[in-house]
Amino acid sequence: KSSVQTIGEEQIQNPYTELLVLKGHQDIVRFLVQIDDCRFASAGDDGIIFIWNAQTGEKLYELHGHTHKITAIAPFSSSDVTEEETDLIITASADRTVIAWDCASGRQVQKVSCFHSTVKCLTVLQRLNVWLSGGSDLCVWNRKLDLLCKTSHLTDAGISALVELPKNCVAAAVGKELIIFRLIASSNGCEGWNILEVKRLVDHQDNISSLVSVNDLTFVTGSHVGELIVWDALDWTKQASECNFWDSSVHPDVQPEIKLSQSPHETSVQHLTSDEECVFAAVGKGIYVYNLQMKRVIACQRTAHDSSVLHIEKLPNRQLISCSEDGSVRIWELREKQQLPAEPVPTGFFNMWGFGRANKQANQAAKKMHENTPVYFLELVGDLIGHSSAVQMFLYFGELGLATCSADHLIILWKDGERESSLRSLTLFKKLAQNGDLQLRL
Repeated sequence: KSSVQTIGEEQIQNPYTELLVLKGHQDIVRFLVQIDDCRFASAGDDGIIFIWNAQTGEKLYELHGHTHKITAIAPFSSSDVTEEETDLIITASADRTVIAWDCASGRQVQKVSCFHSTVKCLTVLQRLNVWLSGGSDLCVWNRKLDLLCKTSHLTDAGISALVELPKNCVAAAVGKELIIFRLIASSNGCEGWNILEVKRLVDHQDNISSLVSVNDLTFVTGSHVGELIVWDALDWTKQASECNFWDSSVHPDVQPEIKLSQSPHETSVQHLTSDEECVFAAVGKGIYVYNLQMKRVIACQRTAHDSSVLHIEKLPNRQLISCSEDGSVRIWELREKQQLPAEPVPTGFFNMWGFGRANKQANQAAKKMHENTPVYFLELVGDLIGHSSAVQMFLYFGELGLATCSADHLIILWKDGERESSLRSLTLFKKLAQNGDLQLRL
């Protein structure tokens, strides 16, 4: 019997009562990327990229150029004041090519096919107006896809994830290691670019599976064995860590589960996201909320889905959305169990971590803190059933709704039913008013 929380048909707090099914892909859709307020691109194992209108679901462009599956995608907006504003998307494929596309026309701007291995990740550095590709080496490119500089061969496994850090630095996940690189920009815009390896961090016990930047001071990594490490983004020292997601003794408010064995995939950190206050982690089948100031997990759903959670995002309100291999998309609300007298929250970096304080995470200290702080829980407030296979990820478009993509080859636009009904009524009213004016004139 499944231990996953369920919700009835009366989902009062779930606004997504209408859906649009977008068809076009012929294989697993793995990536969605937002271009602007009303456009997004999709890509996956069929090697095709589609550009869609998020309001209407209209297919704007179908981009062909890759011969194998897409392995990474990133938007790249123009930041050069001398050029006309243009929106590009950059796609990498298992065919060992990278293509830049013009989102306004759907045409191929440039193609690069000089890679010795598949590019697994792409990151745009808007401040430098360059982008990075990560594979068996790290390359720096400009908007015209000119290679500015590259590292020597790092590993056959390659770079699995990249995150931008302050002072023209990036962190690259290479197996268990986290490598910090610094970009030295050209002074005249065309020559003198360089990329230097400045530090290797070897604190993880297993391969790093997720990277997220919290702010200019902090970034977080997660591994396949459930380790979460909080790093200083300026000097790259370890500030805090959590590796007991599955241990009920560390989270006494969570119901323990009887298990014969602990499979690696049940503790793997599949995805991380963050706001200024917390890190939200998809760990195995569960979702966990780690408070950065308290340095502990403050809320969790150990079995949020029937299968592994693949993607999680925090909405502007206190809600979270998660999607899973089981084909479900769920909305959660972070709520407080007990209301204690509020204390002023310290601000600033040194107050957040405790300047000069040793980083200790003994269970006794964690339990003592647990007694003196509010207890939170995640309540299921929405369950979106529409996909028939693993939901890979989603995009939140605010009032325009939610876009999800899946291994069932489909993209679904989930819409706020009340808003859509109001828009239809307004459109109808305008048409009736126009017809009335026409009849009066006649």
